[in-house]
Amino acid sequence: MTENELKPLDYSGGTPPVFVNTPRHVAIVMDGNGRWANERGLHRTEGHKAGEWALMDVVAGAIQTGVSHLSVYAFSTENWSRSPAEVHFLMSYISDVLARQERQLNAWGVRIVHAGRPQRLWKSVQRAFDYAQRATAGNTALTLTMCYNYGGRAEIVDAVRELAQAAVDGRISPRRITEASFSRHLSVPEDVDLFIRCSGEQRLSNFLLWQSAYAELVYQHVLWPDYRREHLWQAIEEYQHRTRRFGAAVDSPQGVAEEQD
Repeated sequence: MTENELKPLDYSGGTPPVFVNTPRHVAIVMDGNGRWANERGLHRTEGHKAGEWALMDVVAGAIQTGVSHLSVYAFSTENWSRSPAEVHFLMSYISDVLARQERQLNAWGVRIVHAGRPQRLWKSVQRAFDYAQRATAGNTALTLTMCYNYGGRAEIVDAVRELAQAAVDGRISPRRITEASFSRHLSVPEDVDLFIRCSGEQRLSNFLLWQSAYAELVYQHVLWPDYRREHLWQAIEEYQHRTRRFGAAVDSPQGVAEEQD
């Protein structure tokens, strides 16, 4: 079996560390597929294929550690500017992935959710997401949000439009709009605890901008096709050593460790 073929996967990929404070919601920018393929003299699409195995392994590792929400950046609103051949491949491939992995994810208790603007997606992709969401709707082990044709700014604009229309229609008073009510109009309403970007890049790239306001950011130097559950656990381990104050501060005498949130 070659390096970029998908292998059968179960929970035997290693024993996770015991974490005191597991992040509830982990967001991952799955970056580096093209570079991984280029380094091996392969077409960029081979990097995307190899990334499927990485995703399944990370999903399994997230379940093992008790993460309840995993959001992955699979195709951005800006990715339409890539070559027509690559866009065509990605539109076809996501349908294949959902069809191929839905049964396994269902068996693991994973609920699949799509986030992003559906209008521009191929009808076949929309149908694939609709079926996967219906088939896994009752699962509770992990919510896997596939962000496809997603952009953080676009998501915020869409939420503003919904609230503005509701105000015009008299269904809501502008004075009653709060951060909590605004979040409910987002396609991903849950705040992010741990934001991971692999491949060595250090930017958000328009991913979950509102939700990541107080997320802990971890950047890792590994290309996505080489990413495994152990890398996720390393990021969570780093998360354990962060002090999250959410804008507050604690004064401590010199030499005395600050209290954690």
